[in-house]
Amino acid sequence: MAAPRRDTRGIVDAAELFSRVTFRRHEPAAPLRPYLEHYWLIDWDLPEPYASHVVPHPSVNVVFQQHGDEAPWGEVAGIGLALFTQKLRGRGRVCGIQFRPGGFRPFAPDHPVAQWTGRRVPLPEVFPDPDPAAVLAPDEDHGRVAALDAFLLGLCPHPDPQADLAMTLVDRIRTDRTIRRVADFARSEGLSVRLLQRLFAAYVGVGPKWVVLRYRIHEALERAETEHAVDWAGLAADLGYADQAHLVRDFTATVGVPPTAYVHHRAP
Repeated sequence: MAAPRRDTRGIVDAAELFSRVTFRRHEPAAPLRPYLEHYWLIDWDLPEPYASHVVPHPSVNVVFQQHGDEAPWGEVAGIGLALFTQKLRGRGRVCGIQFRPGGFRPFAPDHPVAQWTGRRVPLPEVFPDPDPAAVLAPDEDHGRVAALDAFLLGLCPHPDPQADLAMTLVDRIRTDRTIRRVADFARSEGLSVRLLQRLFAAYVGVGPKWVVLRYRIHEALERAETEHAVDWAGLAADLGYADQAHLVRDFTATVGVPPTAYVHHRAP
């Protein structure tokens, strides 16, 4: 598996976020890499409150948090269907585990991943006897990473060929822009649409059409973050939209503002 990605896909106004918090990604232990995207760590010490916004990936996250003097706690964050907003104030830290789409089910094999979609569930309701303090207490990153490794390895993930298939299919959607219609994609993989949808519900948590559309918006948001003059009509065509208006509609519904307004807001 490749090293943790360096892009900012999904983070709304990434430059603003990174100016206020210390954000980094780390690779998990080798036995865990088939299932995980990466670990993500955030620390902050803010003179005034700040709200971060993320367009969620089609991934389940396990998140350990401590805000100020509150007791540390953890949760399973299912795939978010809408823009996620996190208000930060004072001092705090977060240690997160981002699973590959399809990679969470081997750690919780008794439940379809769709059961967690749109939900944030206290960690003890999913995994026995978690210890958030053990993850959040170390001051050095390597100590937190080691604690995350120990937590996941202790869960003894169950190898599952269906999970492997789901991860492979989502990877193809993420990297192949020619995938635009679920029926064509299912046919190319030798599956019926119904079987593909059942696989995604059980192992990814959302349907294949949702995944296709979400990765399109991530691409558009990344371009808006990194380019000063985006050719929106050309980008719409590249992403498989019928026209620019369809891209604008999806971007606005997901991010909250039209793409041109978003770029204008970010301009110095």
